Amino acid sequence: MTALQDLNGLTLLIVALCVFAIGYRYYGLWLANKVLKLDAKRATPASFMADGVDYVATHKNVLFGYHFSSISAAGPLLGPVLAAQFGYLPGALWILVGSVLAGAVHDMVVLFASVRHRGRSLAAVATREIGPGVGLVTSIAVLFIVVLTLAGLSIAVVNAMYDSPWGTFTVFATIPIAFLMGCLLRIFRLSVTFVSIFGAILLLLAVLVGPYVVSNPTLSGFFTFDRQTLSWFVPIYGFIASILPIWLLLCPRDYISTYLKIGTIVALALGVILVRPVILMEPLTSFAAAGGPVIGGPMVPFLFITIACGALSGFHAIIGTGTTPKMISNERDILFVGYGAMLAEGFVAIMALIAVTTLIPADYYAITASKEAFARMGIEAVDLRALEAAVRENLAGRAGGGVTLAAGMANIFSNIPGMSGLISYWYHFAIMFEAVFILTAIDSGTRVGRLFLQELLGRYIPAFNRHNWWPGLIATSLIFSSALGYLVVTGDIAFIWPLFGMSNQLLAACTLIIATSLIIRLGRAKYAWCTGVPGLLMAGVTIWAGSLQIFQSYLPAKRYLLAFLGLIVGIMMIIVLIGAVIHWLVLLRRKTTVTDRYGDKVLVLVEE
Repeated sequence: MTALQDLNGLTLLIVALCVFAIGYRYYGLWLANKVLKLDAKRATPASFMADGVDYVATHKNVLFGYHFSSISAAGPLLGPVLAAQFGYLPGALWILVGSVLAGAVHDMVVLFASVRHRGRSLAAVATREIGPGVGLVTSIAVLFIVVLTLAGLSIAVVNAMYDSPWGTFTVFATIPIAFLMGCLLRIFRLSVTFVSIFGAILLLLAVLVGPYVVSNPTLSGFFTFDRQTLSWFVPIYGFIASILPIWLLLCPRDYISTYLKIGTIVALALGVILVRPVILMEPLTSFAAAGGPVIGGPMVPFLFITIACGALSGFHAIIGTGTTPKMISNERDILFVGYGAMLAEGFVAIMALIAVTTLIPADYYAITASKEAFARMGIEAVDLRALEAAVRENLAGRAGGGVTLAAGMANIFSNIPGMSGLISYWYHFAIMFEAVFILTAIDSGTRVGRLFLQELLGRYIPAFNRHNWWPGLIATSLIFSSALGYLVVTGDIAFIWPLFGMSNQLLAACTLIIATSLIIRLGRAKYAWCTGVPGLLMAGVTIWAGSLQIFQSYLPAKRYLLAFLGLIVGIMMIIVLIGAVIHWLVLLRRKTTVTDRYGDKVLVLVEE
């Protein structure tokens, strides 16, 4: 136990790298060769459906970067921060084990399933592998989950930015920078390398001029917003982002976020190597049994819905059945892109956990919990006042995890030799780093939500299927953005994040269960446990956590809308589960096989 209490961040970093390397080399490769039987000779949709727009064969290294950037939003940053309430050990174990045995498996098999179904969506895969009813339920569930995901992430960034002129200015500056980068790329045809470097320089300048904004009364007042006002910016921004041309905002943000994500996480890892910070949080805290000031429920089952992205994430299925499968040039690349990118996200989550657990625990609670919840703990912050003075921000009660992570990252960076006087710059750089993650998710998420809504309405009103039909485009964007805005304006992180986690993990369970149907149909039932076991376990744990959240939190607090949303998502996932299990039994009764057009023996032929 002493060794666990004296652990430093460098040791945890090394353990994580070893676990991920071993997992990829042995379990990932076994899945590729034995379970999925990835075939380099089999044509992919990117080749036989190439159109130069969506279906474009892409080198695996380039596609890895794109896929990692797309799946790695703020979830792997914020979830570990919130779960640190239970101690560093439960979160670290779930990230390491969950990434290797569940999350990376999920991402790999869903990418494989979509490639085998011409790059179609998860709902289309479910329709063909199980049935049209399950496919419809899956599409509706995905729409709900996108809204809840964006609401949780949006509240986190709002809590980090309100009453913070330096932080707000820095984040707002990323929007015109993205516009400028888009124009330089599209209109002036400048090289991606030049524009990316130019954009990175502008981002750094936005951080550096922050003190001038704070010291100037006019600018400081202009960039100071209360929480309610800032919350309204989210749906307005989301609405605009969902209808703007993709080259003007979304693509430039991808460039910005990719370089920031990779560069900052590598820099943080180097900082941990140089500083060797001691992990001050206990391995297991007293809040593990009954919940505490940050997460209201007990560690089991709430840990598994608090740390979603970074260990296992259903949101990845939207990307894995969206753009990425249309760009796979070789089936063998699915291992590197699907399994590998998820392990990279797990490493991001481990780095976030290290950063916040090196803070003094009392200061961690003072920042991460609401002021009321912290007051009920009966303890006093230790170095918080000095930290606030150093970063020139009020940090207490900034629930959501974003500010806590920024403080932890700044603490590590400022302890590098020669960096001690730059903690305020490191803090605001970290805030911008997180915000770009989140705004990228809002950009793409609102667009995906709008497209899903158009697809659903298009079943009944064909005009909605025309993505250039402006009345339909504006109407669906307005509906989706309004739903998102309502949750952000009226909600708080303590209520929204568990609902996001529950919905996200239920979608992950649903995806693993759909993938199990595919594996059984392909005549590989003896390997179905690879996806079936984590899928069923996650379904059970998540429904357990969701029930506690609904009946012990939402209903007593009269949060009837959130209770209704949680109940609806749970019911839809149970429908998918029942439909899948019935389909499994039907498949397993088959004693004969048929040969598909590629010469493989399968139990049933389905339309690809």
